[in-house]
Order: sequence, then C-alpha cells, then structure tokens
Amino acid sequence: ASGNLWEIEMGPKGGDELNLILKGRNYGWPVVSNGDNYDGSPIPDHDTRPEFEAPKLWWNPSISPAGLMIYSGDAFPQWKGSALIGALSGQGLIRASLNGTDAAKADRWNLDMRIRDVAQAPDGSLWLLEDGDGGKLMKVSPK
Repeated sequence: ASGNLWEIEMGPKGGDELNLILKGRNYGWPVVSNGDNYDGSPIPDHDTRPEFEAPKLWWNPSISPAGLMIYSGDAFPQWKGSALIGALSGQGLIRASLNGTDAAKADRWNLDMRIRDVAQAPDGSLWLLEDGDGGKLMKVSPK
C-alpha cells in the first residue's frame, strides 16, 4: 500500500532474506550474506560491509522462502499490509509485519509441509500451495 517493492531471496546455507528493493543498491551476494557457503566456509555478514544494502529480515537456519504476497484483504484485518511468505524447508507460513520501509518478524506457523506459494483469494482468505508429489491447494479462512 505504501508503494514499496519487496522481494524474498534464498541465501546460501542460511541467510534467506526479505529485501526492500531500492534503486541502484547492491544487496551483496556473494560478497556478504547472513549465511555460510555450502562447504561450511563463512561469508562475512552484511554489517561488515556498509556499502551493501542489508536485508530487512533474514533467517538462519534457512526457511527456503517460496512465494511472497502482501496481504490486503478483510478476512484477517490484523494482517493488512503484512508480507506472507511460503517456506519450503521451513515447512510453513511466515508473516512479516511491514511498516513503510521497515519489517519485523511477526508469526510463523509450522504446517509440516513445504509451502510453495501463497495467494490471496477474492474473499480475503488465503490459498496455500503445497510443494511436491501429491501436493494440495489449501484454503485458510478465519474461524
């Protein structure tokens, strides 16, 4: 609603990110990350190199983000303007509270399934798409 562009990014081993995209900024990979290389060797954190734009939020261990939407519906009014993120290795749904150009971790629901995508239905409920063979499309509505 505030006109900002947000994106999710899988990091290396850890360091998955929620980024606010700003014109002309470099987000640091592979020079900096909040994770490590897959061989276990460290990568300097963002705070060691201020010329790179740091993520607004990051997860370590990885959540493997997949699917991002900004909620605008009425079914869950307390979530309006929040980022909802599907999590593959995190096996669930994550909510980040957005306030202008700031973000904060808010909720994390373990669903014991890899969530490939999340979308808002016309009635404001959520559709979650489970990843993998036999994956399901699920509707999430308030009680």
